Amino acid sequence: MAEITAAAVKALREKTDLPMMECKKALMAAEGDEAKAIQYLQEQVGKVIGKRADNATDEGRIFIATSADGNEVAAVELLCESAPVAGGADLAKFGNALAEHLLKGPGAKTAEELLAQSPDGGKTFQQIYEEMVNKIREKIVVGRLAKAQGTVGTYVHHDGKTGVIFVAEGTAKEPSVLRDVAMHIAAMKPEVANVEDLDPSVIEAARERLTAEARATGKPENIIGKIVDGRLNMFYRDEAGVLAEQPFAKDDTKSVRQFLAESGLKAKSFIVWVLGK
Repeated sequence: MAEITAAAVKALREKTDLPMMECKKALMAAEGDEAKAIQYLQEQVGKVIGKRADNATDEGRIFIATSADGNEVAAVELLCESAPVAGGADLAKFGNALAEHLLKGPGAKTAEELLAQSPDGGKTFQQIYEEMVNKIREKIVVGRLAKAQGTVGTYVHHDGKTGVIFVAEGTAKEPSVLRDVAMHIAAMKPEVANVEDLDPSVIEAARERLTAEARATGKPENIIGKIVDGRLNMFYRDEAGVLAEQPFAKDDTKSVRQFLAESGLKAKSFIVWVLGK
């Protein structure tokens, strides 16, 4: 058997970024041939992925990239097994690279499409992914992807587990307005942007319920309509999860709709992700 020197192990480690013991084991299996050792290490990826296939991925991070003009964003969700990996540099580098490429590249509708692409014309993201899995030895999954254009604001919570993309109608003079609403969405978890986005059957059912409740109090029929309209506003705000009608989290004396209107904006749509949900 060929002698495996420390220099050879060090050289292989510098090329693969894998642990010293893994590099030494690969060189031993390849009888000192570096090229065969690299091939051996690459073959281990499938074994690692197969062995950990059924492991839960309850940790991870959400990554969002924004264009220089602030009018286009892309988001990628990465799931993994443990908090240390979720907070590690390897996952952050990979996640940020995926989000940036999704933003600037040809686009992708699925994780498989994105992984098949190359960030710089060299290795594909799939190859980079396999090298990372081989190094970390943990199950990592590329989850959801999203892109949005227009008057856009974003927010990612400090733990990386909640991410928001908010799109408004109008032109934002202050990007902080959009970010503030994105932060509100992360905290309050609305269901739709505006009343008109609700299913009409939901509104009709609420109106019938509120009408019956008003009649049960013995109120005159000629004012029941006004009572119901007032209570419907409360329904939109408190029960239906309409973003525009919710009290603004940073100043609950006004609604989100009023806060946006002060800057000539109106809520259009949003995406809110909670990791793995």
